[in-house]
Amino acid sequence: MSHTQKISHPSVPRHIFKIIFFATLLFCVLCQPPGTAWGEEANPWSHSLYFENDLFTGTDSNYTNGVKYVLISPDLSPKAKEMGNIPRKVLGYIHKIPFIRNTPAQTSHKVEFALGQNMYTPADISVHELIENDRPYAGWTYFATAYHHKSDLSPQRSVMDTVELQLGIIGPASLAEESQKFIHRMRDLDMPYGWDHQLSNEPGVVMAWERKWLYHPVAQGFGWDTIFHSGFTLGNVSTYVNGGVEFRLGWNIPKTFGVSLIRPGGSTRMNQSQHPGVYLLGAVDGHWVARDIFLDGNTFTDSHSVDKKPFVGDFAFGLAFNYSKFMITLTQVLRTRRFEGQPDSHSFGAVCVSWFL
Repeated sequence: MSHTQKISHPSVPRHIFKIIFFATLLFCVLCQPPGTAWGEEANPWSHSLYFENDLFTGTDSNYTNGVKYVLISPDLSPKAKEMGNIPRKVLGYIHKIPFIRNTPAQTSHKVEFALGQNMYTPADISVHELIENDRPYAGWTYFATAYHHKSDLSPQRSVMDTVELQLGIIGPASLAEESQKFIHRMRDLDMPYGWDHQLSNEPGVVMAWERKWLYHPVAQGFGWDTIFHSGFTLGNVSTYVNGGVEFRLGWNIPKTFGVSLIRPGGSTRMNQSQHPGVYLLGAVDGHWVARDIFLDGNTFTDSHSVDKKPFVGDFAFGLAFNYSKFMITLTQVLRTRRFEGQPDSHSFGAVCVSWFL
């Protein structure tokens, strides 16, 4: 397709079976009737709402909008048995799983469910005709589930593996056209007229793996930390290898895994902070891209396409706040040119609001 204790980490293929198993278990958890006994709030569910849009920078093109809701489970490891927000009977079954039962106390296991939509348009949305030298109109609506395996190697160092499976639809069935037109009517903006030329309906599959390394030398007060990451995705929607780094500087930086942007394997909002904090952040993420359906066009049918650039990158800077059970990150992203003939780089703003219940 064009496209100091030693702690072991599960292999990538085994993660797929874990996703399916955990998805079934947590479906049972979510369907528990009212009145089920729950544990303390020290091990909460994590909720995050992402919103990304280039209207923050005064444009309406390229990657023009992204929304995503993410639900991440409490820690499912044995140490959570007495404090987890999951019925004890369900936890009993989970803790019998060998790769959970036999892991060290420094290890945590969490699963994620998400629902999102991304939207892509050419630079001039007022044109009815096909714009051959600009990117296609495209929408991607998907459901995702992920497994997160985190290990604390020391009080200052942690590592987390994430594997994510996304299933969705590209094309008119994604309802991206209806979403954009609805928002433009609500805000009295110019209507987009070129959606007749969007990519055709096509089921989409993405499997992503990413590892993140956190060095967090200061637990409380003024400090800094760094987060490195590397990974890959495979699928008819996207196939690439990526890597990057983030630097944070501020007061009471939470021990999380960095900036939160919408991308496969990128969720980081795992834990709530015990102290109010504010910090600045700067990050870079580079990709070597073998497949991007939003530029390459449909996989199995003829469609509009452009020549993508194989090496691309994102540069982000922002400001984050955390207080009690709430976190918010405001980020500005500069994205390098994605295809041949694209006149300029692209930028957009991102907001992520998280709460822990």
